[in-house]
Amino acid sequence: MPTDAAFGGDRQLSKLLDHLAWADKRVLDSLRAMTHPDQRALDLYAHVLGAEHVWLSRMMERVPREKIWPDLTVGRAETLAAENAASLRSFLESLSADQLQRKVAYKNSAGLAFESTIEDMLLQVALHGCYHRGQVALVVRGAGAEPAPTDYIAFIRGAPAAVTLPPQR
Repeated sequence: MPTDAAFGGDRQLSKLLDHLAWADKRVLDSLRAMTHPDQRALDLYAHVLGAEHVWLSRMMERVPREKIWPDLTVGRAETLAAENAASLRSFLESLSADQLQRKVAYKNSAGLAFESTIEDMLLQVALHGCYHRGQVALVVRGAGAEPAPTDYIAFIRGAPAAVTLPPQR
């Protein structure tokens, strides 16, 4: 669970990025628990990590070394997740409130030019991961394994959220 002294000057962004690191690790743990991780689940998780890396590279105005959809092994995913978490923490710690509002120009994966604030880019990183971690959970459950709960409230409580399966149809 995060503390008031989590990293960075913006407490809400700090909590979201703490959740991101926690949730990424939980997904990795659920993939490792599978005898043979489903390739689609691993691809979706790799996309979460690739996107985290690419967005951070955009914010830092540097060329990314990973693709948006990288081809990762479970071991390489673990390394990239740890790198992303540490780099995001360090980056946020380095920013003042004014710098969060700085606009950065970048091109998206389709080559279209955009400009966004660093704050909005950090929110994109946090929310994008939530979306795709849910897809990973669906694939993991469909493969007969138990997905890791990654809900924000479970992170804050330090205990899993209640699990209710959908009704059988």
